[in-house]
Amino acid sequence: MGPTDRFSAIVQGPEEALRLDEACLLVAAHADPAVDLPAALDRLDDLAAGVAEPSVDGISRHLFGELGFRGADHDYDDPRNSFLQVVLERRTGIPITLVIVLVEVGRRLGVPIGCVSMPGHFLARDELDPDVFVDAFARGARLDAAGAQARFHQVHGPAAPFEPAFLEPVGPRATLVRVLANLERIYTGTGDRPALRWVLELRARMPGAGVGERRRLAALLASGGELVEAATLLEGVATEVGGAEAEAALAAAHRLRATLN
Repeated sequence: MGPTDRFSAIVQGPEEALRLDEACLLVAAHADPAVDLPAALDRLDDLAAGVAEPSVDGISRHLFGELGFRGADHDYDDPRNSFLQVVLERRTGIPITLVIVLVEVGRRLGVPIGCVSMPGHFLARDELDPDVFVDAFARGARLDAAGAQARFHQVHGPAAPFEPAFLEPVGPRATLVRVLANLERIYTGTGDRPALRWVLELRARMPGAGVGERRRLAALLASGGELVEAATLLEGVATEVGGAEAEAALAAAHRLRATLN
C-alpha cells in the first residue's frame, strides 16, 4: 500500500486512533518517498526519553531550551517546515509542526496536550490545566488565555474580533487539514503543480472534505491534460450537490469528455 492509500486508511478510521506523527510522515512521504518512517518515530521516542519532568513545562524546557527547537523565522514558507522528519532533523519548523512535535512527545509520556488551531497562529494547550498555552514558534513561551488572545491580535490587529472558541482544542483530523492547507498555499504560490496535485488529493480524501477540494483538484487535473480523471471527479461532485451546482459540474465534465472524441 502506497503512502496515499495508507494516509487515506488512517484518516478515515476512528479519530481517537489517529496518530499525528504517522499521518504527518505519510504526508511528507509524498514529497520525499525515501522518508524513513520508523526512524522518525524512533527519534520522537528518543525525544520523549530525554524529558526529565513529564509535564507540559518539562517537555517545553527539553525541546525548546535544552535541544533548541525553534521557529523558522527566515524561511517560513519553505515546505520542508511542514514535513515532520525534516523538523525533527533541523529542529526548526512552523507553529503547527512544532506543536505536533510537542503533542507527540507528550503522548509518549502520558501528558495530554491539545492542538489549538487559532486563526493565523497555532498553539498548544495543557489539557490538565486548560488556561495554560504554549507558543511553540516562540521557543515554547508559556501563555495564559489573555496572552494567547494577545498573540491573535498581534497577527490580525487590535480591532480584529476574537472569539473564546478560537482557544478550544481541535482533533487530529482538523490539524492535518491545516497542515495540508498550508502546503496548498505554498505550492500554489510557487506553481509546483505535481506537489499541489498530491496535496489536493490528500485534502479530498479527508473525512468531511467539501466539494471545493475536489473542484480544485479537477481544475488542476484538467489543466494538466488529465481530462478523464477531472471529469470523473466532477461527476462525483454532481452526486453530492443539487440544482444548478450539480448541473454546472455535469456540464463541465461533459465538456472535458467531449474534447476526447
